[in-house]
Amino acid sequence: MSYTFTIRPEAEADLADAKRWYDGRREGLGADFLLCIEGALEKIRRNPAIYPVVYKDVRRATVRRFPYGVFYRVVGQRIIVLGVFHGRRDPRLWQSRA
Repeated sequence: MSYTFTIRPEAEADLADAKRWYDGRREGLGADFLLCIEGALEKIRRNPAIYPVVYKDVRRATVRRFPYGVFYRVVGQRIIVLGVFHGRRDPRLWQSRA
């Protein structure tokens, strides 16, 4: 089955903020972070049901090497990425996007 991917503007902002933070820690670390995010998104694209539902109909994919989760929902043939959050952040932040 083929899915279309939508990354909401809030999720894009989450990614930009995290990349900027990692770039400030070590040169190239932000690029590594984005590569790991791309890997998680590819796994979601291949099989969106592989990750557990964590709130209502929102699923969370973990990100390799980084303590982040990609929060998304599947609506018909669409995968909608709601946010990308650090695992230690208050869950109410991503839940408010559900």
